[in-house]
Amino acid sequence: MTELEVIQGDITALAVDVIVNAANSTLLGGGGVDGAIHRAAGPELLAECQNIAERHGGCPAGEAVITGAYKLPCKRVIHTVGPIWRGGGAREPELLGSCYRKSLILAQKEGLESIAFPNISTGVYGYPKTLAVKTAVQTVKAALPAIPGIKRILFVCFDQENYALYTAELTI
Repeated sequence: MTELEVIQGDITALAVDVIVNAANSTLLGGGGVDGAIHRAAGPELLAECQNIAERHGGCPAGEAVITGAYKLPCKRVIHTVGPIWRGGGAREPELLGSCYRKSLILAQKEGLESIAFPNISTGVYGYPKTLAVKTAVQTVKAALPAIPGIKRILFVCFDQENYALYTAELTI
């Protein structure tokens, strides 16, 4: 059985199998959790992401790619690109759900058993936090039958507001 958990803290400090990076489509680092992950992992992560971006032209919203973790305490990093909030009519819920689903499928495929997600798209991409939490939790719960190898899923919240929202959603 897969354990779902919410914690408040720094995703870059977790010794799980894989952490998920809320990346931008260039994969070349940025602000928020993306910048924190790149800083903590070291320059090798940027070099690998540059290689992926050159080969594939970046990563579109709703997709995910996996890299090494380098100086991070986890084993791997999955980079997924969340949608920019445009009012809800530009497939935002579908794309956000795809971020979680494709990250889980990729982790399962790689034989990884524990995964930590940040709050995807709720920072500079402007996705309303309450809606993002519902999409994240519902998508993850719906994906559980397809990912039997994943034993632990963490929702890692940097701030108290997201922590409270995830805690409430997971107790429903």
